[in-house]
Amino acid sequence: MSDLLSTAGKNKGKLVIVFGLTTAYMIAEAIGALLTNSLALLADAGHMLTDAGSLGLALLAIWFAGRPATKEKTYGYYRVEILAALTNAVVLIFISIYILYEAWRRFQNPPEVLSWPMFIIAIIGLVVNIIGVWLLAKASGESLNIKGAYLEVLSDTLGSLGVIAASVIMLTTGWYLADPIISAGIGLFILPRTWTLLKRATHVLLEGTPSHIDLKSMENAMKQVKGVKAVHDLHVWTITSGIDSMSAHVSIEDTSQVDRILAELQRMLKDKFGIEHTTIQLANECCEEKEMSI
Repeated sequence: MSDLLSTAGKNKGKLVIVFGLTTAYMIAEAIGALLTNSLALLADAGHMLTDAGSLGLALLAIWFAGRPATKEKTYGYYRVEILAALTNAVVLIFISIYILYEAWRRFQNPPEVLSWPMFIIAIIGLVVNIIGVWLLAKASGESLNIKGAYLEVLSDTLGSLGVIAASVIMLTTGWYLADPIISAGIGLFILPRTWTLLKRATHVLLEGTPSHIDLKSMENAMKQVKGVKAVHDLHVWTITSGIDSMSAHVSIEDTSQVDRILAELQRMLKDKFGIEHTTIQLANECCEEKEMSI
């Protein structure tokens, strides 16, 4: 198991608590939106669904990381996290489109909203978010997996504050257009973030090069290892969040130095690029190959 996942695993209990609070409040908020006729509450419930999805994915990654690989699934079940992220993104895009459509419809004829219940529900949501931020704040500095979940919860405080603002405006002025305006703002806030999630998940499934990896820099670094003449067929891809893999064909000057060169390449790739899973094929000019992998 990688350092990333083992670090996340140590904070699994906190993730479970935040996930439970977020999911319970999301359901309560959706019911409250229907009872109060508040589109802003419904939009924020959609935003909370983003958080619940992110927290669920973080837990899923920890759980699946502990499952052993099989002969049929040699990488194990790491990709389930990516498939779940893709599904989450598609669902949220449709939710955001619906929210924007409903906001446009309500601009034509804004309905009356039960502002007091809406205000109380939004206050509870803000408290839930603050608890989540407090629980994950320290752990977010130790794991990228938890960092993503922490940022999701932190950003949702904006949605709760928006709903509170809308309810206060309607309570004090009776201006019910505040509800669709705030809900449209929340919908627009969700869309770009969801689109980014969709692109990242698709990029991983297409085995694209991770955004933090510069292939040219990696190739140059490999060439700096004594005895390496050239690097060919260099590929880097992501198995799941935080776990990258690479393969390459490396031409060397002297096959008697295979063990040293391979060890230095592996150490450099781990220290400089954070890649522990490598498949490196070594060959001399006469194409006498010796395949070594970890």
